[in-house]
Amino acid sequence: MKNILYVGNALSQKGKNLTSVESLSLHLSEFCSVKIASDKSNKVLRLLDMIRLVYVNRKTADFVLIDTYSTTNFYYALVISQLSRRFKTKYIPILHGGNLEQRLKNNPRLSKMIFCNAYKLVSPSGFLKEVFENYGYSKIEHIPNTIELKNLNFFNRQIDTINLLWVRSFNKIYNPKQAVFVLKSLIEKGYSASLTMVGPETDGSLSEAKNLALSNDLDVVFTNKLPKKKWIELSKKSNVFINTTNFDNTPISVIEAMALGLPVVSTNVGGLPHLISDNEDGLLVSPNDIEAMVKAVIRLKSNINLKNSIVLNARKKAEHFDWEQVKLKWERLLS
Repeated sequence: MKNILYVGNALSQKGKNLTSVESLSLHLSEFCSVKIASDKSNKVLRLLDMIRLVYVNRKTADFVLIDTYSTTNFYYALVISQLSRRFKTKYIPILHGGNLEQRLKNNPRLSKMIFCNAYKLVSPSGFLKEVFENYGYSKIEHIPNTIELKNLNFFNRQIDTINLLWVRSFNKIYNPKQAVFVLKSLIEKGYSASLTMVGPETDGSLSEAKNLALSNDLDVVFTNKLPKKKWIELSKKSNVFINTTNFDNTPISVIEAMALGLPVVSTNVGGLPHLISDNEDGLLVSPNDIEAMVKAVIRLKSNINLKNSIVLNARKKAEHFDWEQVKLKWERLLS
């Protein structure tokens, strides 16, 4: 059995959304011994905890997996990758940040230190795989983010009243206020509509969205963070999933919505056009285009055949992300 160290932000117990280091590590433990870091809220303590994990296990670790984003985690990845090199431990960055290309452009030397010396790079999306290949990186494995299909029961919803669902962390890059503006526009056009927004606060965006809804007297339910089982249960009352992000890779919440039978209307940024085929298994619109998203929602309501075709195709696509299929790719990589 391989010994795996996995570093990332394991902060779901601190009010944040569940991340890959927490969910994927549980799956990998089916055939590997996995130790993770870190659940420390303080960023400095989190990095020190990651360093401690790698140092203490330097003689027994077969691989170090590193969740790699474009923000602060980029520097975690830099430190842990170089520490792994020092101890001659194979390391694998997992490319999550939809905006990682900016790091390749703006920090080429640091990027090469991390990515050129890796055993492999794992990209959950075809989008980032292409981006990295365009910058000359070749040791890239495309292993999708994974879902548990057995927990995601499909059903095809009718759209009478438009009940929108938005699931994400409240962060400016995910543009949560656009969801509120979409609801406002639908109501102004005479449609009966509601909006439920699920996710934790990260940068003040939740407060801004609440104030926007209040000032416009809109029917918005803010649940804050919910366990996955609870938001999936809540999703039964919704009939359109909207994704308003300005930067993204391959969001699990969108894949899960596709599996559940929720027709998805999303911005066409980052990896989303690689995940969603427009007019086939979802509808794509330009970022920050409120009216385009509104029109797409109305299309789903008014064109039953289109909506039915989209949700059936989306479910078929989502089945390829089931752990039982993705598991085989991880087993081959870590064997």
